[in-house]
Amino acid sequence: MTDAPLKTTPLNAAHRALGARMVGFGGYDMPVQYEGVLAEHRWTREHAGLFDVSHMGQCKITGSDAIVQFERFVPGDYQALKAGKQKYSLLLNAQGGIIDDLMAGKPDHDGLFVVVNAGNKDEDFAFWQANLSGDAKLTVLDDRALIAIQGPEAAQVMVAHEPVLAEFGFMDTARLMLFGVDCYISRSGYTGEDGYEISVPAAHAERVWNLLLEDARVKPIGLGARDSLRLEAGLPLHGHDIDPTTSPVEGALTFALSKSRKEAANFNGAERVLSELANGPSRVRVGLHVTEGAPAREGAEIARSDGAVIGQVTSGGPSPSLGKNIALG
Repeated sequence: MTDAPLKTTPLNAAHRALGARMVGFGGYDMPVQYEGVLAEHRWTREHAGLFDVSHMGQCKITGSDAIVQFERFVPGDYQALKAGKQKYSLLLNAQGGIIDDLMAGKPDHDGLFVVVNAGNKDEDFAFWQANLSGDAKLTVLDDRALIAIQGPEAAQVMVAHEPVLAEFGFMDTARLMLFGVDCYISRSGYTGEDGYEISVPAAHAERVWNLLLEDARVKPIGLGARDSLRLEAGLPLHGHDIDPTTSPVEGALTFALSKSRKEAANFNGAERVLSELANGPSRVRVGLHVTEGAPAREGAEIARSDGAVIGQVTSGGPSPSLGKNIALG
């Protein structure tokens, strides 16, 4: 436990002006809900939800050695990644455990733009500072906010502001002038819906946030619905469903292992990861439907029909879209 005061994002005053219920999350004072988790969840599934994810860590890794150095610690092929694309990957320790999961891409011709999880960002940045070599350089972008717009109407909303965004496909990324300022933008998200994530200079964040909310298709969404949306989509939450003891195979994240990298076996923990691919892991992340009773919450035991305990729940709660309780374990 710590008595350190909560940090705030550049949008803190905007959340409070909207009457958000605020909670501590990842060391930040964040909105958990505005009008209610259920309503916000459904709005995002049907229209467009606006999320403040400025607590996440943003950085650039640059230099002629940047990608070679980055690939020492992730199992994705970033040398072959085309300009204007990004991909999901995993920052691995020497044992093949997941230090963090992340998004990294090439929005411009200046190395990699990387977004990591809020609770791990200081550890991630320290790891890279200590381990990057050659001329690879880490630059933490702590002067930027991060806003996500998600839902089936998100593209229509964004295209009204910048027509070129209609041409973006899933996982496309670019650095461009948007809302009159220098932004990094990608077509991606953490809800299972279509949408965009926009990195905007902190000084302009509240103006951009309010401008997007002027559209009747857009409502602000808190952390509560963000969690239920990602759970429905089967997306893991680091520190809960995956952690530094979990391998990519155990985490059911083998899609993040590029073929060329498996063949080269030259990333952190490759020996363990390749062994589990060949022989199977001792445990694996799964999705569950809870057919009766209350939602299964984190830490609940998972047992076979004969009563033998075979695992535990790592995330759980109601699924508003399905009308039943779901979990990961």
